[in-house]
Amino acid sequence: MNLDFTPEENAFREEVRAFIRDNYPAELRKAQDEHRQLTKEEYLLWHKVLAKKGWVAPSWPAEHGGTNWTPTQKYIWSEELAKADALPVLPFGVSMLAPVIYTFGTEEQKKKFLPGIYNGDVWWCQGYSEPGAGSDLASLKTRAERITADDGKEYYIVNGQKTWTTLGQFADWGFFLVRTDANAKPQSGISFLLIDMKSPGVTVRPIITLEGGHEVNDVFLDNVKVPVENRIFHENQGWTCAKALLAHERSGIAGVARSKRNLEKLRKIAGTERSDAGGSLIGDAFFRRKVAELEIDLTALEFTELRTLAGESSGKGPGPESSILKIKGTEIQQRLQELALEAVGHYGAPFLRDLGDNFQAGPDYARGLAGEYFNGRKTSIYGGSNEIQRNIIAKMVLGL
Repeated sequence: MNLDFTPEENAFREEVRAFIRDNYPAELRKAQDEHRQLTKEEYLLWHKVLAKKGWVAPSWPAEHGGTNWTPTQKYIWSEELAKADALPVLPFGVSMLAPVIYTFGTEEQKKKFLPGIYNGDVWWCQGYSEPGAGSDLASLKTRAERITADDGKEYYIVNGQKTWTTLGQFADWGFFLVRTDANAKPQSGISFLLIDMKSPGVTVRPIITLEGGHEVNDVFLDNVKVPVENRIFHENQGWTCAKALLAHERSGIAGVARSKRNLEKLRKIAGTERSDAGGSLIGDAFFRRKVAELEIDLTALEFTELRTLAGESSGKGPGPESSILKIKGTEIQQRLQELALEAVGHYGAPFLRDLGDNFQAGPDYARGLAGEYFNGRKTSIYGGSNEIQRNIIAKMVLGL
């Protein structure tokens, strides 16, 4: 593998760096610096800028608005976003649902849904997990009964509950897995439906997470009427769509570029904080070893990601290697959060959100680290728990 960038690729990097510097919304940067929960409008600020530029969906086919970037250019793009601490585009529509629609959807569905995803006009949420059907997703119980209405049109009547629905409080539409054949094998009786979240019978209730944020929700579906034309792919074959979507989701969860940035942040903190022996914390042999081991693992993960990107250049989509990226990527993210909290010591202890956003003890770099640590416990669970990913690797890679 040639790791040297060409002059053209280095020029592209400079173009990307300048664009982010000159166009990243100041309002969004201020919200990030304050470590507060973003509003719907703030989440979409950067998305709108990128859509106008034509850079919001680099991995899409060019015919649908993709950039035609090479895998190396995509890698450079993700690196520069991370270095600038720019908010990534929310994945639910652009990175997860859109590939399902342009791969399995009809021409009418592509024309109806892809423009709203691209422009950020329609916010999507993911209706997969249920109470009792998270990692064992195929055991889901939300059901959809097909009927013919008085107007002669066919609909699904959907009943059930979804949980851990990320940012569902902002969603205009959601993509849901539902059971359409109760007598079939679990994976064979599932369909993939697009549901308008404003439909009668849809109720969204907040779940407050460990760090006090409202990021996830319960979604209740009570006799929700969904037109049959909102089904993607064939009835009872939605598991095919679900697996394709999860492969894209798991690849994105790895977050190599952002972990590299956070590793540099950790080094700076450890260079400032003092060890028990009186010198800098990064000079402490035990702490320095932890950082070095983490950097070795992150470098290995980066090479794995580069091999995956190289595969994409030949038209190969994400496969079982996405499970490897998901496992190691999330484990590294959690180790980074743990070491950062360890590095700031007692400055990380105060986490009194009731005192308001302006409460802070210690240096600026300690602010928000406790919340990130608490919230980061979820990364090894969502997108399919890491235990499930190991089962996928055992079956698909090792043939066990």
